[in-house]
Amino acid sequence: MSIALVALTIFAATALAIHLISIAVAIRQCRPDKRAIAAAPDSPPVSIVLPVCGLENYIEDTLRSAFRLDYPRYELIFCAARPDDPVVPLLHRLMSDHRWIDARLLIGDERISENPKLNNVFKGWREAAYPLISICDSNVLLPRDYIQRLLEKLDPGTGLVCSPPIGCRPDGFFAETECAMLNTYQARWQYLADFIGLGFAQGKTLFWRREQLESAGGIRALGAESAEDAACTKIVRNLGLRVRLMQPPVRQPLGFRKAADVWKRQRRWARLRRASFPFYFSLEIVSGGFPPTIALAATAVLAGIPVLPSLIVFLAVWYGAEWLLAAKAGWHHSRWAVATYMLRDLMLPVLYVNAWLGRGFEWRGNDMRAVEGARLS
Repeated sequence: MSIALVALTIFAATALAIHLISIAVAIRQCRPDKRAIAAAPDSPPVSIVLPVCGLENYIEDTLRSAFRLDYPRYELIFCAARPDDPVVPLLHRLMSDHRWIDARLLIGDERISENPKLNNVFKGWREAAYPLISICDSNVLLPRDYIQRLLEKLDPGTGLVCSPPIGCRPDGFFAETECAMLNTYQARWQYLADFIGLGFAQGKTLFWRREQLESAGGIRALGAESAEDAACTKIVRNLGLRVRLMQPPVRQPLGFRKAADVWKRQRRWARLRRASFPFYFSLEIVSGGFPPTIALAATAVLAGIPVLPSLIVFLAVWYGAEWLLAAKAGWHHSRWAVATYMLRDLMLPVLYVNAWLGRGFEWRGNDMRAVEGARLS
């Protein structure tokens, strides 16, 4: 048996084993939880800072979910950069409809970094009344026990609680492809990292003890990285604490997506990951189904066994397990699911190479660059 045949066989078998392990972990961590966690009478008050910008798909549903939390004492601080932002009238209406909720809108653009989102959030962090603060994107649906589920993970060894977004309500094939990116790929790997103690922050939810971030330089310190969630991860690790993930994760209704929308968003995230965590990003080239499929085909050729039946069995196991994860977790999966998984895995090597070749990207009309954040590493 040749060395090449042994190496290819080991690689394909190892990749499949890790793939199945990650799916088993994600099923365990992300399974639907129908229980509603009740808030204790002495629950600590919480500030929720929500940056807003424009009218995104399902924005009224996502914003309204923040007003309907089953928690005794919390405040909502919405942050907009401009008074003429089209989301402002909607916010005024929602606040008028929920006058019993402590909610306010802050408008202004204070430049503390090159990151427009961080600049928008700064005023909300400064004005937050309580020592527990969640910075939460406005385009996710918050469960009624959102705060309780954050607090559930905030033990003494945890410096930050986050949640990756789970795509839902997709409209069209490319929106379903984004679900394949967000759900059974990115969220799966994040929950595996969380399981082994290497959790990474993601900006859909950043739940802090104010004193801990202030001890590391305050919210301005998040501007040390092109992506504020990468800075969060490094700050927490430098404090000797862990980033933990909320269970189950929050959902992001996607609506309609064009192919260009999905590509630009995934390219931006890939370039940011490459800039902030180059070592971890270097491993992503073998994280999808494309490399082990090629290795298995080469193995079959070298071993003199039929290639097509081998590939059919391998792909059925690989993508069947991924489909099972979506089903068990209650995530979106349609008749196009396997096709979107395959398209995503064909995109991954292209995104990987593209991330190493360039740094520029566009975010909400702003031209930005992914810059290595050595100041926090």
